[in-house]
Amino acid sequence: MKIMIVSDTHRNHDNLKLALEKEKPIDQMIHCGDSEGAEYIIEEIARCPLEIVLGNNDFFSDLEREKEFQIGKYKVWLTHGHSYGVAIGIERIKEEAIARGVDIVMFGHSHKPLVDISQNIIAVNPGSLSYPRQEGRKPSFVIMELDKEGEAHFQIQYL
Repeated sequence: MKIMIVSDTHRNHDNLKLALEKEKPIDQMIHCGDSEGAEYIIEEIARCPLEIVLGNNDFFSDLEREKEFQIGKYKVWLTHGHSYGVAIGIERIKEEAIARGVDIVMFGHSHKPLVDISQNIIAVNPGSLSYPRQEGRKPSFVIMELDKEGEAHFQIQYL
């Protein structure tokens, strides 16, 4: 199974289209918020099942603030992350992930890509396809793949 994880597209879909073209086919897309009301456009572009949550710039959206769901053997918690201080560090969001009993937390908000595996929690931030803030400022996303044994592998990708 191949899953594309994106965030903070902010109604700019050109790089999302480029990323999909680069990675197709994908089985699922996960969006960590700040689509700015474009969830239906993103779903149409993705052409696969989409999980998406509310970001801090999604003012008039009916999206859920957070979701928990299963991917294979992994319990996933999806949130934008702004309520957990992710712009200054991931300690608080990892503590909450442990308290919730999840295996993976996926979040955005900081516009900086990250895959952190520690404390028996996998923390994934795909960065931003529209407004990257990490050194080099390359648009980014994460590919999650489940191998034949059901083990998850993560790779940060750049455009």
